[in-house]
Amino acid sequence: MYYENELKALKKANRHRSRELYDEFILDFASNDYLGLAHNKELHSSTCETLSKLSINSSKASLLVNGYHQIHRDFEVALCEANNFEDGVILGSGFNANIALIESLIRKGDTLFMDEKYHASGVLATNLNHVNVEFFKHNDMDELRYLLKKSTAKRKITAVEGIYSMDGDLVHRDIFEIADKFDSLLIVDEAHSSGVIGNKLMGVFDYYNVDIKPNYIKMGTLGKAYGSFGAFILASSHIVEYLINRAKPIIYATSLSLYDTLLAHNALKHMLKNCKLIKDEIKQRQKIVYDELNIKVNGLIIPVIIDDNKKVIKIREELKNLGYSVGGIRQPTVDKAIIRLIARLGESRENLTTLCRNLVKINR
Repeated sequence: MYYENELKALKKANRHRSRELYDEFILDFASNDYLGLAHNKELHSSTCETLSKLSINSSKASLLVNGYHQIHRDFEVALCEANNFEDGVILGSGFNANIALIESLIRKGDTLFMDEKYHASGVLATNLNHVNVEFFKHNDMDELRYLLKKSTAKRKITAVEGIYSMDGDLVHRDIFEIADKFDSLLIVDEAHSSGVIGNKLMGVFDYYNVDIKPNYIKMGTLGKAYGSFGAFILASSHIVEYLINRAKPIIYATSLSLYDTLLAHNALKHMLKNCKLIKDEIKQRQKIVYDELNIKVNGLIIPVIIDDNKKVIKIREELKNLGYSVGGIRQPTVDKAIIRLIARLGESRENLTTLCRNLVKINR
């Protein structure tokens, strides 16, 4: 067998992974469907009703080859208006969005400054031969300042996450002032913050009440809080024009499906319309987590440190037997193995409370 030894090593280190079929009868505290919109039948029905009136079912081609439809444009405009950005483009996934940004924005003579806990898609893109990257300690603004100050790069690009996918912590507010001071483009991956924090639930720019500037770039996913699939990049018209001309995942991929695009647009409308109710529900779940687990979070990602690969899987399976699905995250994804619990609005507060209490009992 070609990779038998590699697979044996993964199993020995308790790092072996496998696909598991979705079980609708288990309470879902593992997925990134933060607002429970993946189960919202009104959004689905409204989307299908609109699409049934169209002459086509598929986007059929790339954005640049007759695959750019009014449904795409309408959603891009709505995202820009909700987030105060000048222009935007939607594409196939958050993974592709990070590849698109880093592969195209960093040219010869440029330097990328990336938080060491940035998403794997961004880290993967740094392996491209032309990308010069310097990693800084997680959320360490002093180190970032030092690196940017001593840099002689032609262009400086900084990449951070709004809410980090495993730790669940917020990017430091100083990131915006630092990017401005050292004339750095700033990529903010809002996959886990868009739809979860902020006055209008639009993410970390909204949360910190940041005035949008030409050096800011926001990336977000549609497969999490939006309950759909795909991703978006928001930036100045200049940057978006450049991406459309240079980013391979935009140029050479079929444009996002019409269903996913319209479903996400309907989800955006739902968020904005029900903003207060959603924020209240989020706060109540954050309080439950603090009361039961003594963990304070700004979003809905709850990392419970176990620091044992074997034990984290045992805990995950015991909770599964009790009817709860949670994430058991191991190295190299995290430094220390964690139970990753998502306090999503798709499950009741009562079930969240019971889950937390069971987790405490099992982890004694």
